[in-house]
Amino acid sequence: MTSYYQFIIREAQSDGSVIAHYKPTPHAQGAWNEHEQHMAPATGILTHEIIKFAPQQNLRLARLSLDILGLIPLDEFSITIRMIRPGKTIELVEAVMSSGSRECIIARAWRLLTQDTTAIFGLEDTPLTHSPKHFNQWQGLKAWPGGFIKSISVVADPQRRPGKGVVWLSSDLQMVSGEHTSDVVRLMGLVDTANGVVPRQGLKLNETQWAFPNTDLQIHLHRLPQGKWLGIEAVQQYGTDGIGLTSAILHDTQGPFGRSEQILTLRAIPK
Repeated sequence: MTSYYQFIIREAQSDGSVIAHYKPTPHAQGAWNEHEQHMAPATGILTHEIIKFAPQQNLRLARLSLDILGLIPLDEFSITIRMIRPGKTIELVEAVMSSGSRECIIARAWRLLTQDTTAIFGLEDTPLTHSPKHFNQWQGLKAWPGGFIKSISVVADPQRRPGKGVVWLSSDLQMVSGEHTSDVVRLMGLVDTANGVVPRQGLKLNETQWAFPNTDLQIHLHRLPQGKWLGIEAVQQYGTDGIGLTSAILHDTQGPFGRSEQILTLRAIPK
């Protein structure tokens, strides 16, 4: 299998919404439980459906906000897509992933007007010093189990440490079997790994005394990414009352293109 998902059917509804049905492959398997999907490819397939839904040439994805309602079963699922706020310059689209009778993820995407703003262009996030070709393969992420982690290639800046660092990731798999995967879908399907690349306790799960799953994923894009490599410049912080935060500047090989945030629930792992 060379993809994360197999397409089943897409159904147009009388109210203008669309319901798409998929089956995950073993490559979509998560790291916390063997019977769940990883949030990273789930983000990719939701992005895939959002982009396909009622596209307008002069609007593009600018923000993707995903709330994780619980475990995402490694089983057949549907995505229901609808327009919440239509418009010629601003749109809000919602995509809900459901498995069985339960909603798993609610994603909302702002699509905004594109125009030439070269005259006022300016960034404060700076490009990374080195591209992925300058770094060696990093096996630290392989301490996590699951089919998704096995499917990706990872290199890391040697200065990466628990809590902070730079990691580059790529995947040669298609998001959907038999369908072209755009660069934005491919890279959005990797962003959730930010929470696992600089954990404050190291990466060997049998040495980790606390779990730190994220309950959301927020992605803001000041431009669309290009290419197959995602650079994650991540910082992970834990508060004193059971809540943490993973923040990242997102890069492709051309430079920074956006940011991500993940709120974490810190849970003690029984020995």
